[in-house]
Amino acid sequence: MLKLILLIQSAFLFIQCDAPKPESKIVKNINWAEETIWYQIFPERFRNGNLKNDPTMNEVPNASFQPGWQVHPWTSDWYKIQPWEKKKSDKFYDVVFERRYGGDLAGVIEKLDYIKSLGINGIYFNPVFEAQSLHKYDGASFHHIDDNFGDNPKTDKKRLLAAKETDEPQTWINTSADSLFFGLIQEAHKRDIRIVIDGVFNHSGPEFFAFEDVVKNGSKSRYADWYDIKKWDDPNTPENEFDFAGWWGFKGLPEFYEDENGFHKGVWDYIFAATKKWMDPNNDGDPSDGIDGWRLDVSDQVAPVFWRAWYKHVKSINPAALIVAENWSDASHALKDNQFDSAMNYPFAYAMVEFFINDQKRISGAEVAKRFNQLKNNYGEERLRKLWNLIDSHDTDRIASMVLNPDLNFDRNRSPRDNPAYIVRKPTKNERTPQKLIAAFQATFIGSPMFYYGTEAGMWGTDDPDDRKPMLWQDMRFENEKTHPLPGRQRPDDVNKFDEELFSYYQSLIQMRKANPALMHG
Repeated sequence: MLKLILLIQSAFLFIQCDAPKPESKIVKNINWAEETIWYQIFPERFRNGNLKNDPTMNEVPNASFQPGWQVHPWTSDWYKIQPWEKKKSDKFYDVVFERRYGGDLAGVIEKLDYIKSLGINGIYFNPVFEAQSLHKYDGASFHHIDDNFGDNPKTDKKRLLAAKETDEPQTWINTSADSLFFGLIQEAHKRDIRIVIDGVFNHSGPEFFAFEDVVKNGSKSRYADWYDIKKWDDPNTPENEFDFAGWWGFKGLPEFYEDENGFHKGVWDYIFAATKKWMDPNNDGDPSDGIDGWRLDVSDQVAPVFWRAWYKHVKSINPAALIVAENWSDASHALKDNQFDSAMNYPFAYAMVEFFINDQKRISGAEVAKRFNQLKNNYGEERLRKLWNLIDSHDTDRIASMVLNPDLNFDRNRSPRDNPAYIVRKPTKNERTPQKLIAAFQATFIGSPMFYYGTEAGMWGTDDPDDRKPMLWQDMRFENEKTHPLPGRQRPDDVNKFDEELFSYYQSLIQMRKANPALMHG
C-alpha cells in the first residue's frame, strides 16, 4: 500500500514547491490553519452524552403524526422503521426527518479524547444554534446554542421567556446551553483542538424571533425590513396574502432582504453582535476563550459588501480567526477580495472522486494535474495551503458509498430517494481501497485535510439524510443493517460495527502528516 501511495504522489508532482515566501498581512496570523487536521461533526448524530436533554415530541415538527414518538434507538438498523413511525407511514423517507437521536455537546466533550487520539486538532461543527430541525440550518437565534444540546432545556426555555430578549445584546442572557458550549471550547483548547462553527446568515428559520414578530405584527413590526417580504396580508380580506422569499423557495428558510448595500442595518448589527458573543464571550478583549473561526453557509449567496465588513469585524476581535467559505466551485476571487481566508475545496473532491472512484467516467492523471494547477494559479500557494480538502460531508453521500456507486454526478442522484438503483450495502474490505488511497492523498497533498465524522470508523451511507447516521462507537453494539429503504427491494445483511483497522489507518496517516512539516507547509 505504501509503495502504491508514493507512486501515486510522485505522479502528481505538478505543483512546484517553491521556497517558502513571507506571509502577506492578510493571512499572517492564521498559519495554524496549515497545520490543522479538520473533523466535521454533525452534532445531533455524534454522541448522546446527556439523556435528560433529549428532544420531546412537542419540540419536533410533525412528530405528532407519530403517536408514541420517542428518541430513536442509537444502535438500530438505520432503515428499519420503528413502531411509532409506522403510525405515520411505512415508507422510510416519509418518517426519517422526524427522527432525533439526542446527540449533544456533552457527548462531544465526552469524546474529545477520542478525537485527539485520531490526531485531529480542529473541529468544524454544523450549526449549533437554536433551531427546530435536526440539521439546525433554520436558526431560531444566532446568539443561543440549541437547548437540546445543553444541560437543561426546560429551565433555559423558562429563563428566555422571562428575559424577553430583543436584537439588542444588552437584553441577552447566557443559557445553560451557551455556558456548556463555552466549556466545550475550553476543554477542546486544553487538548490543542480549535473550534470552528457554522454561520448561516443568508436566512433564518420561521421560529427566528424577528420573523415571528413580522408574522405577528405585519408591516408594523420593528423587523419588517429584515426579510424579503413579497406581499403583506390585507386585514380586510379573509385570506392571508402574506408572502416572503424562502431560500431556494423553501418557506421554512425565510431569507433576509438584501440590496446593493447588503442586509438591512438591523440585520448587520445583530449578526455583528452575535459574532462577538461567540468570539469573545467575556467581552474582555481576549478571544482565547472563544471560537477560533467560522464556516459560512452558502457564502456566494450573501452580498460581498457584507462579507468584507464582517471580515474586518471578525479580525478586529481576533486577527487569528479563520474564515472559511462554503462554495462548491472556485472561491479564489472572494478570498482575494478579503471576504474569507479559506474555502471548502470541493473542486479537490470532484477530482479525487473522478480519478480514484469513477469507472467509465474516470479522468486521467493529466486532467487532475491540469485542474490542480488551475487551482494553484487562481488561489496562489499561500491560500491553497489553507483550503479544506474534503471528500464527503453532510451534503453528500459518504465516501464508502461513493466507491460502490461510481460515475454519478457528485451531488445528484446519490440516494435511493431519486436513484432506486443506488447501492446501499456496506463495502467489502477490498472495496475500501479507493477510500484509503484518497485518504493518503488528503494526508500528503497541499491544503488541510477534512474528514467527516465516522469516515475513520467505517461508516457508509447515501446522500442526505442517510449520510447523517448516528456515529459508530466501540462501546456500543449495533444491529446489522439489513433493511432496504425502498419497498420490495433486498440488500445484504451487513454487520455494522466500529472498524478498528480503518481507524488505525487514518490515525497513522494523520501522524505522518503532522510529523512532516513539508506535508503541511510545502
